[in-house]
Amino acid sequence: MSAYVVGLTGGVASGKTEVERRFAALGVAVADADVAAREAVALGSEGLADVVAAFGTGVLQADGNLDRARMRQLVFADDDARRRLEAIVHPQVRIRLRAACAAASGPYAIAAIPLLAEGGRGHYPWIDRVLVVDVPRAVQLARLQRRDGIDAVLAERMLAAQVDRDTRLAVADDVIYNDGPLAALDAHVAALDAQYRRLAGARG
Repeated sequence: MSAYVVGLTGGVASGKTEVERRFAALGVAVADADVAAREAVALGSEGLADVVAAFGTGVLQADGNLDRARMRQLVFADDDARRRLEAIVHPQVRIRLRAACAAASGPYAIAAIPLLAEGGRGHYPWIDRVLVVDVPRAVQLARLQRRDGIDAVLAERMLAAQVDRDTRLAVADDVIYNDGPLAALDAHVAALDAQYRRLAGARG
């Protein structure tokens, strides 16, 4: 059981997934909020039933699964819709993440939470330290359009739906500036891994 938990966060298309992979490659258990969110609205789940009750059957694919592309367009065009979806999904995500981190082996665990800064640390009192992956907004916008194959209008809406860069950095204990080549992440992650192992060990 990991008694020390590091919250990993950052804006969309900042490179969180690349950082997450590198921690996992070092043998660190990673609980991912995106995975937990998918599980929370999986076919047949109570969460999916709640989403349909809130938004109607138009958010479902023909096979009954959630139409994620449709849902994304809906919530990023309507703040009220986004808040309603978050009220359904986020509590389940927090429960799943905490359980996964508590069950993890190793000296510490990573909880990868894209929206950690939105609610501050109040929703995650079990997180000991926060690592933010940071990137300039222009780089973030270009990466998002390239990654998701979307236009600038939707990309801007997605960025606008998140907290600003300063708010995100304000919750950080550690920051990785990911505006260079991906290979540069290796040294950053290795150094932080050594630091977190020391901190976890000191806690005993």
